[in-house]
Amino acid sequence: MSSSGMVRRRIGHRRSPARGTSPPYRTDGVRGGWARVVYWCWVVQENVENMTTKVSNGHKMGDELRVNHVGKLTLVQPAEETEKGLYFLSNLDQNIAVIVRTIYCFKSEKKGNDMAAVVLKEALAKLLVTYYPLAGRLTISPQGKLIVDCTGQGAVFVEAEADCNMVEIGDSTKPDPVTLGKLVYEIPGAKNVLEIPPLVAQVTKFKCGGFALGLCMNHGIFDGIGAMEFVNSWGETARGLPLSTPPSLDRTILTSRNPPKVEYNHQEFDEIDDISGSYKLYDEETEYRSFCFDPTLLEKLKSKAMEDGTLEKCTSFEALSGFVWRARTKALKMNSDQKTKLLFAVDGRPKFIPPLPKGYFGNGIILTNAVCPAGDLIDNPLSTGVRLVQEAIKMVTDSYMRSAIDYFETTRARPSLSSTLLITTWSRLGFHTTDFGWGEPVVSGPVALPEKEVILFLSHGKERRSINVLLGLPVSAMKNFEDEMKEIRE
Repeated sequence: MSSSGMVRRRIGHRRSPARGTSPPYRTDGVRGGWARVVYWCWVVQENVENMTTKVSNGHKMGDELRVNHVGKLTLVQPAEETEKGLYFLSNLDQNIAVIVRTIYCFKSEKKGNDMAAVVLKEALAKLLVTYYPLAGRLTISPQGKLIVDCTGQGAVFVEAEADCNMVEIGDSTKPDPVTLGKLVYEIPGAKNVLEIPPLVAQVTKFKCGGFALGLCMNHGIFDGIGAMEFVNSWGETARGLPLSTPPSLDRTILTSRNPPKVEYNHQEFDEIDDISGSYKLYDEETEYRSFCFDPTLLEKLKSKAMEDGTLEKCTSFEALSGFVWRARTKALKMNSDQKTKLLFAVDGRPKFIPPLPKGYFGNGIILTNAVCPAGDLIDNPLSTGVRLVQEAIKMVTDSYMRSAIDYFETTRARPSLSSTLLITTWSRLGFHTTDFGWGEPVVSGPVALPEKEVILFLSHGKERRSINVLLGLPVSAMKNFEDEMKEIRE
């Protein structure tokens, strides 16, 4: 807690080590970098361990689902000898090295699940020859940054069996760390991300003949696009196909400039005092909900954003982001003079000069931002928030992204989540196309939202034209958010 009594939040940062003090990674330069990064890694894992408390997504299956691990944990090593040594992670990788857990559920009428684990394990060994950093382990460089030690030790692979049919796991369109978390293997005793291998996989067989692949991956290794390309490559390998998008492994193309050159005011890193006391609402139970915006509702949002004539045009993402930011701000009853920040990722791959190569293996996304008083969002038409979203997108240029890379180099700061909404968009990712030989997944998605400030956009429907908005809010605030949804649907 800061000296003003307000909670300050950074990505992966749960609490400061003592009142009135900053976490160890806040100092400048590389001195003490190891301590900074290890402390930050510890609180990331602490968040993961604590996120199962006070949650509800409308069913009780999590208390009943029993998953038994079969045999011993296996380390899947590359099928051939691979390059050894230290593998560089860029400052964009350093910024968001949080643990992401996802599941993919498969069921084929033509084949059962008897060979699922064998097929996936053998394909993974072959694929790790190309994706060899995933067989290594995270460590700390002499400069106090995360880096991969390419030891070839192997990815963790676990087999399990569930005591039910796949359809019985409940509503898997909602994040549920209690139920869905049992389908992803947790490394026993891991206290920080340094003790969690970059890739942990669990194959769980269900009585119905279906199976689930649960993955635990570090966002510092790749972003959503990179993760999608890896998982789809895994599926191609399992089906005996060549890789449609081989990885481009060189991350040094995003090395900071020498000397660093910070050219912009990077508000994404700014901490905002919670003068509204919104954090106190989280003493309540957290309720997870999923709201579907079909094409008709998305068009209605776009029309509403443009009805006052301020905007000439807007995309579905811009309209939806502006609406969700405004609705969440109202739901949390922020004071009119409370500053509120919106963060969301923009794919920098085509915006760098030159563009990043196809198959770039690392994080190619950049967090952009919009900041304004809550009253500006709440008391003005929807166009106000949508315009701020558009301006945040336009802000992302090659020079802006390189300035952000250099900002981290000089400060070691990470984006703050205090009084912030972070939107992460999976609606454009092709996780639903993954095929290991059992067809595309029946269901795919996150196990849990990584932080309470995060809202997830997921594509939905047969043609993927709808967007599911997944979020968690205190029960009282969720009721307010539902009221905003009812109003837009009328």
